[in-house]
Amino acid sequence: MQALIITNGELYQPEVLKRRIQTEAFDLIMATDGGERYAVTLHVNLNTIIGDMDSISNLRQYNTNAIKTISWPTEKNEIDLELALLYAKEKGAKRIVLVGIMGARMDMTIANIQLIAHPSLHLLKIEVWHGEQTGWLIRPPEGEIYGSVGDTVSLIPIGSQVSNIRTLGLKYRLEGEDLEFGPTRGVSNVMVKRNAHIKLSSGCLLVVHTPNIA
Repeated sequence: MQALIITNGELYQPEVLKRRIQTEAFDLIMATDGGERYAVTLHVNLNTIIGDMDSISNLRQYNTNAIKTISWPTEKNEIDLELALLYAKEKGAKRIVLVGIMGARMDMTIANIQLIAHPSLHLLKIEVWHGEQTGWLIRPPEGEIYGSVGDTVSLIPIGSQVSNIRTLGLKYRLEGEDLEFGPTRGVSNVMVKRNAHIKLSSGCLLVVHTPNIA
């Protein structure tokens, strides 16, 4: 089962996102709170809206048989996106795509991105779409990156050191080396083949793939 979650951040390159979404078959399409306003822009039909609803001016318009609304109090321990991710998992989603998770508030952007490493969601494939760019996690023992020669790939450790990394298909190879959490050594690598292969022994890598569209 595949889920799309639209959040209340800034919608970067909406036409690109709309095109990408149209190539997929999502079983569950959700919005967190005010993210519902992007449904028309992206040409999607929402199944569910979840959150504290503080950014929706007229919630009653969504109280229909077609759209389920799940309201939470404003004062809670989770942000709306966390609630949406856990709900999608509960409904059986194995792959979740997130759009609109970056915005003006730095704290919310960081929190939204780190949610893809939520310990309760480690068996799910969670992707962040930001226009043409895609971010996701690779955990041991390995993972693949599909794209084109010349695409940019960044490997960013999340939370701790990532050890014994071996790469194939990237210009700047790693041969059993470690990447520390903090330094930026893994940023801005380049694909030299249509797919790259990453092996690692421990830790968690955030992969950001940026197509070369020049």
